[in-house]
Amino acid sequence: MPFDGATLASIVHEMSVLEGGRIDKITQPEPDEIFLSVRSRGENFKILLTANANAPRACFTSQSKISPMSAPMFCMVLRKHLSGGRILKITQPDFERILEIHAESSDEMGDRTVKILSIEIMGKHSNILLRDGERIIDAIKHVPFSVSAVRQILPNAPYVRPPSEGKSNPATHQCNPHDFLQIFDTNENLQRAIVQKNNGISPMFAAEICNRADVAPEKPAAGLNDAEKNRLHEVFGDIFEKIAQGEFDCAIYWQNSEKGEKTADLAALPFTIYAHYRAEKFESPSAMLESFYAKRDEGYRISQKTSDLRKLITAHLERCRKKTFVHEKTLAEVKNRDELRIKGELLTAYLYMIPAGADTFTAQNFYDENAPLEIALDPALTAAENAQKYFKKYNKQKRAFAALQEQIAKNAEDLIYLESVAVAADSAENEADIAEIRAELADAGFAKRARQPRDEKGRKPKKGREQKTSPLKFTTPDGFEIYVGKNNTQNDFLTLRFAKPHDIWFHTKEIAGSHVILVTNGNEPPDAAILEAATIAARHSRAKDGSNVPVDYVARKYVKKPSGAKPGYVIYDKHKTVYVTP
Repeated sequence: MPFDGATLASIVHEMSVLEGGRIDKITQPEPDEIFLSVRSRGENFKILLTANANAPRACFTSQSKISPMSAPMFCMVLRKHLSGGRILKITQPDFERILEIHAESSDEMGDRTVKILSIEIMGKHSNILLRDGERIIDAIKHVPFSVSAVRQILPNAPYVRPPSEGKSNPATHQCNPHDFLQIFDTNENLQRAIVQKNNGISPMFAAEICNRADVAPEKPAAGLNDAEKNRLHEVFGDIFEKIAQGEFDCAIYWQNSEKGEKTADLAALPFTIYAHYRAEKFESPSAMLESFYAKRDEGYRISQKTSDLRKLITAHLERCRKKTFVHEKTLAEVKNRDELRIKGELLTAYLYMIPAGADTFTAQNFYDENAPLEIALDPALTAAENAQKYFKKYNKQKRAFAALQEQIAKNAEDLIYLESVAVAADSAENEADIAEIRAELADAGFAKRARQPRDEKGRKPKKGREQKTSPLKFTTPDGFEIYVGKNNTQNDFLTLRFAKPHDIWFHTKEIAGSHVILVTNGNEPPDAAILEAATIAARHSRAKDGSNVPVDYVARKYVKKPSGAKPGYVIYDKHKTVYVTP
């Protein structure tokens, strides 16, 4: 999502209410973040300026953060020069992604001077600077010559704007045809040409301009005809006239994905290229930015936590797969254990024929039509002792084989279980989902149990008060409800407690995935409902990216859970199979 010039223009327009206001408080809770408290027109406003490389922005905010005990140096500089100052104006020079707050305050001599607090919103190069005219007083990030030979940002250094790379202010194009025609003096495609020739226009903003002018964005700029150029000029004029008049329409655009909706973009203007997406409208650009970054930050936290969870699950899966390899190797070693028993029995049968000190003996194998069988002997042992030696080896391998069968069965069960938990981790949408999966893994012995938080009196929460999440719910066009378990605890609940005997249970065939219940209320569901439920089951499985995925479905009454089985594990019969592509 680009924080482009139009988005910043909407913020500048919104912050015009601060003009004439007084700066009351300045804090720096993070190394790259400034909060300003301003009293203006009888109201209190809080401004967030952040040069964080992942989320640089400027907006009104309702956030509250604890400040460090000792204010950082840059914060002290701002307090010295801006505390009690009066905001004269807030500007955006040349439609750049730069916001400037011009504030008048008294210096050490009592003279009134104007300082400029500016934030440059430019990804990893974002910065917050305090200037006295064209001289830098200080910056939240210092950029010495060793970092950049083009532009140094240091105290007392002259202020130089970020390189424009030949771009111009697009707001002038609505009244300056000569500047506008420069866009088409290139062999680049039109969308890229608009971005390269104009300040503050992101690729998606350029695509929107092309869409409104009904010109293909990939068309070569130099190949446009006069009619297309005229339409583009009209669109530029219309868009930037609305920006100049403060006519914004802020929205976050949402598109559908496998896990539900995800953000496609945000914009301070109505984007026709997102007409097929759901638009979440906001009354102000600050409200839009606050909502977007709050959700994005939550998504980042969830991503980090599910990443840790997946690492834990992957480690256990790898351990199980190594066990499978060891088990297969051991099986190969004991597969001929019956030969040891046969040799022992043959030696016992022919004791009287085996000479003392012999190292081999060839016996007639009456288990194999009296075929001759050569048996190795220890010459230091008697014939009877050699026979006992073979019986001991046989019994040892027999016991190993029996134990191995149990280990193989348990390891296979663990593999199936962990694969299902991996699917749940991929589907986790919030911290409650992650907590449930961790608790489930702890119950199964695959993770340490999380320490329970205590209240202010040091008491543990009462049992059963943990936050519970709900299964996913869908409704078919025919009105049938479909429920999907997001983890094995929910899978067991849906299948064993929630579903009625005649509801239909779905699961991908021999592939880890969620339990899916189609609620029938005793009615016969149409084929379309069966197909939709099967598709949802495939989508919430390890085969979500596959095609022709087999999905078994059966009446719930034919699904049973074996005694002592792990969460989510069931057996079933009398099922049918349908193939779907999620």
